[in-house]
Amino acid sequence: MTIDGNRTSGSTNPSASTSSKGVATGHAISPDSGRHWADEGAWQVAEGIHRIPLPLPMDALKAVNVYVLEGDDGLTLIDGGWSIPIARELLDKCLRSIGSGFGDIRRFLVTHVHRDHYTLATVLGHEFGAEVALGIEERPALELLHRAADAELHQSPFLEVLRTAGAAEIAEVWAAGADDENLPTKVEWAFPDLWLEGDRSFEVGRRTIDAVHTPGHTPGHYVYADQAEGVLFAGDHVLPTITPSIGFTVPATEQPLGEFMSSLARVRQLPDLRLLPAHGPVAPSTHERVDELLAHHETRLEQSLDSVRSRGTVTALVVARDLGWTRHERAFTELDPFSQGMAAMETKAHLDLLVARGLLAAESHDEGVVYRVV
Repeated sequence: MTIDGNRTSGSTNPSASTSSKGVATGHAISPDSGRHWADEGAWQVAEGIHRIPLPLPMDALKAVNVYVLEGDDGLTLIDGGWSIPIARELLDKCLRSIGSGFGDIRRFLVTHVHRDHYTLATVLGHEFGAEVALGIEERPALELLHRAADAELHQSPFLEVLRTAGAAEIAEVWAAGADDENLPTKVEWAFPDLWLEGDRSFEVGRRTIDAVHTPGHTPGHYVYADQAEGVLFAGDHVLPTITPSIGFTVPATEQPLGEFMSSLARVRQLPDLRLLPAHGPVAPSTHERVDELLAHHETRLEQSLDSVRSRGTVTALVVARDLGWTRHERAFTELDPFSQGMAAMETKAHLDLLVARGLLAAESHDEGVVYRVV
Protein backbone atom coordinates (compact mmCIF):
# COMPACT_ATOMS: atom_id res chain seq x y z
CA MET A 1 0.00 0.00 0.00
CA THR A 2 1.68 3.19 -1.17
CA ILE A 3 0.55 6.20 0.81
CA ASP A 4 3.88 7.77 1.65
CA GLY A 5 5.49 8.26 -1.75
CA ASN A 6 7.73 5.21 -1.50
CA ARG A 7 8.04 4.96 -5.27
CA THR A 8 9.59 8.39 -5.24
CA SER A 9 10.84 10.93 -2.76
CA GLY A 10 7.73 12.99 -3.43
CA SER A 11 9.87 15.71 -4.95
CA THR A 12 9.86 14.64 -8.56
CA ASN A 13 7.52 16.67 -10.70
CA PRO A 14 6.73 15.67 -14.28
CA SER A 15 6.19 19.33 -15.22
CA ALA A 16 9.61 20.19 -13.83
CA SER A 17 11.27 23.28 -15.25
CA THR A 18 15.00 23.73 -15.26
CA SER A 19 16.70 26.86 -14.05
CA SER A 20 17.25 29.82 -16.35
CA LYS A 21 20.70 28.38 -17.06
CA GLY A 22 19.07 25.18 -18.38
CA VAL A 23 20.94 22.81 -16.05
CA ALA A 24 19.33 19.42 -15.49
CA THR A 25 19.48 17.93 -12.00
CA GLY A 26 21.21 14.80 -13.26
CA HIS A 27 24.17 16.80 -14.59
CA ALA A 28 24.44 19.61 -12.04
CA ILE A 29 27.76 20.44 -10.40
CA SER A 30 27.61 21.94 -6.90
CA PRO A 31 30.02 24.81 -6.17
CA ASP A 32 30.79 23.63 -2.63
CA SER A 33 32.27 20.35 -3.90
CA GLY A 34 33.16 21.15 -7.49
CA ARG A 35 31.65 17.76 -8.34
CA HIS A 36 28.25 16.31 -9.14
CA TRP A 37 25.95 17.45 -6.36
CA ALA A 38 25.05 13.86 -5.33
CA ASP A 39 28.67 12.68 -4.96
CA GLU A 40 29.55 11.19 -1.58
CA GLY A 41 31.10 13.48 1.00
CA ALA A 42 30.62 16.04 3.76
CA TRP A 43 30.96 19.21 1.70
CA GLN A 44 31.56 22.47 3.56
CA VAL A 45 29.00 25.08 2.55
CA ALA A 46 30.09 27.66 5.13
CA GLU A 47 32.04 27.66 8.38
CA GLY A 48 30.36 25.08 10.59
CA ILE A 49 27.89 23.92 7.90
CA HIS A 50 28.32 20.75 5.81
CA ARG A 51 26.15 19.26 3.07
CA ILE A 52 25.91 15.44 3.02
CA PRO A 53 24.08 13.89 0.02
CA LEU A 54 22.42 10.59 0.99
CA PRO A 55 21.26 8.07 -1.64
CA LEU A 56 17.63 7.41 -2.55
CA PRO A 57 16.37 4.04 -3.82
CA MET A 58 14.36 3.90 -7.05
CA ASP A 59 14.44 7.66 -7.49
CA ALA A 60 15.59 9.74 -10.44
CA LEU A 61 16.78 12.46 -8.08
CA LYS A 62 19.65 10.20 -6.86
CA ALA A 63 20.09 11.81 -3.43
CA VAL A 64 18.73 14.07 -0.71
CA ASN A 65 20.95 16.72 0.86
CA VAL A 66 21.18 16.59 4.66
CA TYR A 67 22.78 19.68 6.21
CA VAL A 68 24.89 19.46 9.37
CA LEU A 69 25.16 22.57 11.58
CA GLU A 70 27.79 22.55 14.30
CA GLY A 71 26.89 24.06 17.67
CA ASP A 72 28.51 24.40 21.08
CA ASP A 73 26.59 21.42 22.47
CA GLY A 74 26.51 19.20 19.38
CA LEU A 75 24.96 18.98 15.95
CA THR A 76 21.68 20.13 14.43
CA LEU A 77 20.70 18.40 11.18
CA ILE A 78 18.33 19.85 8.60
CA ASP A 79 16.46 16.73 7.45
CA GLY A 80 17.55 13.17 8.08
CA GLY A 81 17.36 11.16 4.88
CA TRP A 82 15.54 7.95 3.98
CA SER A 83 15.81 5.17 6.57
CA ILE A 84 17.62 2.59 4.47
CA PRO A 85 20.89 0.88 5.47
CA ILE A 86 23.05 2.49 2.77
CA ALA A 87 21.93 6.00 3.77
CA ARG A 88 22.48 5.35 7.47
CA GLU A 89 25.95 3.92 6.83
CA LEU A 90 26.93 6.83 4.61
CA LEU A 91 25.66 9.43 7.09
CA ASP A 92 27.70 7.74 9.83
CA LYS A 93 30.80 7.69 7.61
CA CYS A 94 30.45 11.35 6.60
CA LEU A 95 29.83 12.55 10.15
CA ARG A 96 32.95 10.70 11.27
CA SER A 97 34.93 12.41 8.51
CA ILE A 98 34.23 15.76 10.23
CA GLY A 99 34.98 14.39 13.69
CA SER A 100 31.43 13.65 14.85
CA GLY A 101 28.96 10.80 15.17
CA PHE A 102 25.31 9.96 15.73
CA GLY A 103 25.68 10.56 19.46
CA ASP A 104 26.56 14.21 18.77
CA ILE A 105 23.21 14.94 17.10
CA ARG A 106 21.02 17.04 19.39
CA ARG A 107 18.18 17.99 17.04
CA PHE A 108 16.69 17.28 13.62
CA LEU A 109 14.86 20.19 11.99
CA VAL A 110 12.83 18.33 9.36
CA THR A 111 11.50 20.30 6.41
CA HIS A 112 8.52 18.02 5.72
CA VAL A 113 7.05 14.58 6.20
CA HIS A 114 8.15 12.81 3.00
CA ARG A 115 10.14 9.73 3.81
CA ASP A 116 13.43 10.85 2.23
CA HIS A 117 13.47 13.73 4.73
CA TYR A 118 11.79 12.31 7.82
CA THR A 119 12.29 8.59 8.39
CA LEU A 120 16.02 8.38 9.16
CA ALA A 121 15.64 11.43 11.41
CA THR A 122 13.00 9.80 13.55
CA VAL A 123 14.82 6.44 13.70
CA LEU A 124 18.09 8.04 14.80
CA GLY A 125 16.28 10.45 17.09
CA HIS A 126 14.65 7.54 18.87
CA GLU A 127 17.93 5.61 19.17
CA PHE A 128 20.20 8.46 20.26
CA GLY A 129 17.84 10.82 22.07
CA ALA A 130 17.91 13.63 19.50
CA GLU A 131 14.87 15.91 19.31
CA VAL A 132 12.89 15.73 16.06
CA ALA A 133 10.91 18.81 14.98
CA LEU A 134 8.21 18.78 12.26
CA GLY A 135 5.41 21.09 11.14
CA ILE A 136 2.12 20.35 12.88
CA GLU A 137 0.22 20.43 9.59
CA GLU A 138 1.95 17.12 8.76
CA ARG A 139 0.11 15.40 11.61
CA PRO A 140 -2.86 14.19 9.46
CA ALA A 141 -0.41 12.47 7.07
CA LEU A 142 1.37 10.75 9.97
CA GLU A 143 -1.97 9.64 11.39
CA LEU A 144 -2.83 8.06 8.04
CA LEU A 145 0.51 6.25 8.06
CA HIS A 146 -0.17 4.93 11.56
CA ARG A 147 -3.55 3.65 10.38
CA ALA A 148 -1.80 1.93 7.48
CA ALA A 149 0.73 0.38 9.89
CA ASP A 150 -2.19 -1.01 11.88
CA ALA A 151 -3.75 -2.33 8.63
CA GLU A 152 -6.80 -0.14 9.18
CA LEU A 153 -6.66 1.23 5.61
CA HIS A 154 -7.80 -1.08 2.82
CA GLN A 155 -6.45 1.04 -0.02
CA SER A 156 -4.17 3.98 -0.56
CA PRO A 157 -5.93 7.35 -0.12
CA PHE A 158 -4.03 8.53 -3.21
CA LEU A 159 -6.40 6.41 -5.29
CA GLU A 160 -9.35 8.61 -4.43
CA VAL A 161 -7.33 11.73 -5.30
CA LEU A 162 -6.63 10.18 -8.70
CA ARG A 163 -10.31 9.42 -9.20
CA THR A 164 -11.30 13.01 -8.47
CA ALA A 165 -8.78 14.03 -11.16
CA GLY A 166 -10.63 11.80 -13.64
CA ALA A 167 -7.85 9.21 -13.60
CA ALA A 168 -9.72 6.11 -12.41
CA GLU A 169 -7.86 3.84 -14.84
CA ILE A 170 -4.50 5.10 -13.56
CA ALA A 171 -5.73 4.52 -10.01
CA GLU A 172 -6.37 0.89 -10.92
CA VAL A 173 -2.80 0.57 -12.21
CA TRP A 174 -1.45 2.11 -9.00
CA ALA A 175 -3.60 -0.24 -6.90
CA ALA A 176 -2.41 -3.28 -8.86
CA GLY A 177 1.20 -2.30 -8.23
CA ALA A 178 0.82 -1.63 -4.51
CA ASP A 179 2.96 -3.71 -2.16
CA ASP A 180 0.68 -4.66 0.70
CA GLU A 181 3.51 -6.57 2.40
CA ASN A 182 5.65 -3.43 2.69
CA LEU A 183 3.49 -1.51 5.15
CA PRO A 184 4.91 1.54 6.93
CA THR A 185 6.25 1.06 10.45
CA LYS A 186 5.54 3.22 13.46
CA VAL A 187 9.26 3.42 14.22
CA GLU A 188 10.00 5.20 10.95
CA TRP A 189 6.83 7.27 11.18
CA ALA A 190 6.88 8.08 14.90
CA PHE A 191 5.36 11.41 15.88
CA PRO A 192 7.99 14.13 16.38
CA ASP A 193 9.13 15.40 19.75
CA LEU A 194 8.32 18.97 18.76
CA TRP A 195 5.47 20.19 16.57
CA LEU A 196 6.22 23.46 14.81
CA GLU A 197 3.36 25.95 14.70
CA GLY A 198 3.70 29.25 12.85
CA ASP A 199 7.13 30.82 12.49
CA ARG A 200 9.76 30.60 15.22
CA SER A 201 13.52 30.66 15.78
CA PHE A 202 16.12 28.19 17.07
CA GLU A 203 19.49 28.95 18.59
CA VAL A 204 22.20 26.67 17.17
CA GLY A 205 25.45 27.70 18.80
CA ARG A 206 26.15 31.23 17.63
CA ARG A 207 23.50 30.96 14.92
CA THR A 208 19.86 31.96 14.89
CA ILE A 209 17.84 29.73 12.57
CA ASP A 210 14.44 31.11 11.52
CA ALA A 211 11.84 28.42 10.83
CA VAL A 212 9.39 29.73 8.22
CA HIS A 213 6.19 27.85 7.41
CA THR A 214 5.95 27.31 3.64
CA PRO A 215 2.96 25.08 2.83
CA GLY A 216 2.36 23.87 -0.71
CA HIS A 217 4.54 20.87 -1.50
CA THR A 218 3.12 19.50 1.75
CA PRO A 219 0.88 21.32 4.25
CA GLY A 220 3.50 21.43 7.01
CA HIS A 221 6.60 22.23 4.97
CA TYR A 222 9.18 24.51 6.62
CA VAL A 223 12.29 26.26 5.34
CA TYR A 224 15.06 27.32 7.71
CA ALA A 225 16.91 30.61 7.21
CA ASP A 226 20.28 31.61 8.66
CA GLN A 227 20.09 35.25 7.64
CA ALA A 228 23.39 36.21 9.27
CA GLU A 229 25.19 33.54 7.25
CA GLY A 230 23.11 34.39 4.18
CA VAL A 231 21.76 30.88 3.50
CA LEU A 232 18.33 29.24 3.20
CA PHE A 233 17.85 25.54 3.93
CA ALA A 234 14.97 25.24 1.48
CA GLY A 235 13.92 21.59 1.65
CA ASP A 236 11.73 20.84 -1.36
CA HIS A 237 10.11 24.27 -1.39
CA VAL A 238 12.70 25.92 -3.64
CA LEU A 239 14.72 23.51 -5.80
CA PRO A 240 17.39 24.86 -8.15
CA THR A 241 16.79 22.76 -11.26
CA ILE A 242 13.27 21.30 -10.96
CA THR A 243 9.91 22.25 -9.48
CA PRO A 244 8.57 20.26 -6.51
CA SER A 245 5.48 18.14 -6.94
CA ILE A 246 2.19 19.87 -6.11
CA GLY A 247 -0.99 18.00 -5.20
CA PHE A 248 0.84 14.76 -4.36
CA THR A 249 -0.13 14.64 -0.71
CA VAL A 250 -2.79 13.04 1.48
CA PRO A 251 -5.05 14.01 3.03
CA ALA A 252 -5.63 16.28 0.04
CA THR A 253 -5.68 20.02 0.67
CA GLU A 254 -8.00 22.50 -1.01
CA GLN A 255 -5.46 24.80 -2.65
CA PRO A 256 -1.96 23.25 -2.69
CA LEU A 257 -0.77 25.36 -5.63
CA GLY A 258 -2.20 28.56 -4.19
CA GLU A 259 -0.44 27.82 -0.90
CA PHE A 260 2.79 26.99 -2.70
CA MET A 261 2.82 30.23 -4.69
CA SER A 262 1.95 32.28 -1.59
CA SER A 263 4.80 30.56 0.25
CA LEU A 264 7.16 31.39 -2.60
CA ALA A 265 6.14 35.02 -2.20
CA ARG A 266 6.99 34.79 1.51
CA VAL A 267 10.47 33.52 0.70
CA ARG A 268 10.84 36.29 -1.87
CA GLN A 269 10.27 38.81 0.96
CA LEU A 270 13.28 37.46 2.83
CA PRO A 271 16.74 38.78 1.91
CA ASP A 272 18.25 37.19 -1.20
CA LEU A 273 19.98 34.18 0.33
CA ARG A 274 22.18 31.40 -0.99
CA LEU A 275 19.97 28.44 -1.82
CA LEU A 276 20.73 25.18 0.02
CA PRO A 277 18.18 22.76 -1.46
CA ALA A 278 17.20 19.22 -0.54
CA HIS A 279 17.84 18.02 -4.10
CA GLY A 280 20.34 19.50 -6.50
CA PRO A 281 23.36 21.80 -6.20
CA VAL A 282 23.87 24.81 -3.99
CA ALA A 283 22.73 27.90 -5.92
CA PRO A 284 23.56 31.60 -5.46
CA SER A 285 20.11 33.26 -5.30
CA THR A 286 16.78 32.35 -3.73
CA HIS A 287 15.15 35.38 -5.35
CA GLU A 288 16.17 34.35 -8.86
CA ARG A 289 14.86 30.83 -8.45
CA VAL A 290 11.61 31.92 -6.78
CA ASP A 291 10.92 34.25 -9.70
CA GLU A 292 11.49 31.37 -12.14
CA LEU A 293 9.17 29.05 -10.21
CA LEU A 294 6.38 31.62 -10.05
CA ALA A 295 6.72 32.32 -13.77
CA HIS A 296 6.67 28.59 -14.53
CA HIS A 297 3.39 28.05 -12.70
CA GLU A 298 1.75 31.12 -14.22
CA THR A 299 2.59 29.65 -17.63
CA ARG A 300 1.09 26.30 -16.63
CA LEU A 301 -2.05 28.07 -15.41
CA GLU A 302 -2.41 29.81 -18.78
CA GLN A 303 -1.89 26.54 -20.65
CA SER A 304 -4.45 24.76 -18.45
CA LEU A 305 -7.02 27.51 -18.97
CA ASP A 306 -6.48 27.40 -22.75
CA SER A 307 -7.10 23.65 -22.69
CA VAL A 308 -10.43 24.03 -20.89
CA ARG A 309 -11.46 26.84 -23.25
CA SER A 310 -10.79 24.66 -26.27
CA ARG A 311 -12.42 21.49 -24.95
CA GLY A 312 -15.43 22.64 -22.91
CA THR A 313 -16.23 20.63 -19.77
CA VAL A 314 -13.30 18.39 -18.85
CA THR A 315 -11.52 16.57 -16.02
CA ALA A 316 -7.97 17.27 -14.91
CA LEU A 317 -6.80 14.14 -16.75
CA VAL A 318 -8.08 15.48 -20.08
CA VAL A 319 -6.21 18.75 -19.52
CA ALA A 320 -3.05 16.90 -18.45
CA ARG A 321 -3.09 15.06 -21.78
CA ASP A 322 -2.97 18.41 -23.58
CA LEU A 323 0.15 19.62 -21.75
CA GLY A 324 3.85 18.97 -22.25
CA TRP A 325 5.71 17.20 -19.42
CA THR A 326 9.28 17.28 -18.14
CA ARG A 327 11.83 19.78 -19.36
CA HIS A 328 11.66 18.03 -22.74
CA GLU A 329 7.92 18.74 -23.18
CA ARG A 330 7.14 15.05 -23.53
CA ALA A 331 3.64 13.93 -24.43
CA PHE A 332 1.51 12.62 -21.55
CA THR A 333 1.37 9.19 -23.21
CA GLU A 334 5.18 8.94 -22.98
CA LEU A 335 5.10 9.09 -19.17
CA ASP A 336 5.07 5.98 -17.00
CA PRO A 337 1.81 5.32 -15.08
CA PHE A 338 3.16 6.71 -11.82
CA SER A 339 4.25 9.97 -13.47
CA GLN A 340 0.92 10.14 -15.31
CA GLY A 341 -0.88 9.98 -11.97
CA MET A 342 1.28 12.72 -10.50
CA ALA A 343 0.71 14.82 -13.64
CA ALA A 344 -3.06 14.43 -13.29
CA MET A 345 -2.95 15.44 -9.62
CA GLU A 346 -0.78 18.47 -10.34
CA THR A 347 -3.02 19.54 -13.22
CA LYS A 348 -5.98 19.36 -10.85
CA ALA A 349 -4.10 21.70 -8.48
CA HIS A 350 -3.72 24.21 -11.32
CA LEU A 351 -7.38 23.95 -12.28
CA ASP A 352 -8.47 24.37 -8.66
CA LEU A 353 -6.44 27.58 -8.43
CA LEU A 354 -8.12 28.83 -11.62
CA VAL A 355 -11.46 28.15 -9.89
CA ALA A 356 -10.30 30.17 -6.87
CA ARG A 357 -9.32 33.01 -9.22
CA GLY A 358 -12.85 33.01 -10.67
CA LEU A 359 -11.82 31.86 -14.14
CA LEU A 360 -13.26 28.33 -13.99
CA ALA A 361 -16.19 26.59 -12.33
CA ALA A 362 -16.01 23.04 -10.95
CA GLU A 363 -18.57 20.32 -10.25
CA SER A 364 -18.23 16.79 -8.89
CA HIS A 365 -19.42 13.98 -11.17
CA ASP A 366 -19.08 10.22 -11.25
CA GLU A 367 -16.02 10.51 -13.51
CA GLY A 368 -14.38 13.01 -11.15
CA VAL A 369 -14.36 16.78 -10.76
CA VAL A 370 -15.14 18.50 -14.07
CA TYR A 371 -14.20 22.06 -14.99
CA ARG A 372 -15.61 24.62 -17.39
CA VAL A 373 -14.95 28.24 -18.21
CA VAL A 374 -17.09 30.68 -16.25
